[in-house]
Amino acid sequence: MKLEGSTINFLGDSITEGAGVADPQNIYVNRIARMCGLKAANNYGIGGTRIARQHTPSAEPRYDGDFCTRCTGMDPAADAIVVMGGTNDFGHGDAPLGTPDDRTPDTFWGACHFLMRTLIETYPDARIVICTPLHRLNEDSLIGDRKSVPVATLKTYVDIIRAVAEYYSLAVCDLYACSGLQPRVELVRERFVPDGLHPNDAGHELLARHIAAFLSRLP
Repeated sequence: MKLEGSTINFLGDSITEGAGVADPQNIYVNRIARMCGLKAANNYGIGGTRIARQHTPSAEPRYDGDFCTRCTGMDPAADAIVVMGGTNDFGHGDAPLGTPDDRTPDTFWGACHFLMRTLIETYPDARIVICTPLHRLNEDSLIGDRKSVPVATLKTYVDIIRAVAEYYSLAVCDLYACSGLQPRVELVRERFVPDGLHPNDAGHELLARHIAAFLSRLP
């Protein structure tokens, strides 16, 4: 994919918004824009947001602007759309996992289907890229950050995202598998992910390199 002069929409959560970064210019979205000579890098990241619909309203209303609700409000002329989400569904989302047959935003399976199909239909000329969530320190917790009942580990959410992207034949930038960011390794955590979840400036540089390289290899 020719990146120079292109417009890319980035849909995401706090990582895309820039939590953990000291200088906003170092957010991976802005780094990619500079590295690749983009015409525009539109950042639609909102901290705390999830792919699936929240059943019980959050204390902070902005957290409940799920990806399925927001995905149609982006620049319609974008050449590509990069989606990175799912870690908050694992962390504090109350939508059940559901089943592969679900098609509404009320379960995680259904929300992934709803989101990806809506992106295809809303932006028919854009290249759609789905990023898997990054590793995080508590990724094996069945209750995420603070769920009232056990649900699943982060890997389960990652696998659902991969499966639904494959169903729609969408490109997957598998950051869970190959970003190099595993905060359970103390050296990696200290250098790139100090809080165990949000990459710092150096971590965003790695993200930008991985995502830019992935985009450049697309036909």
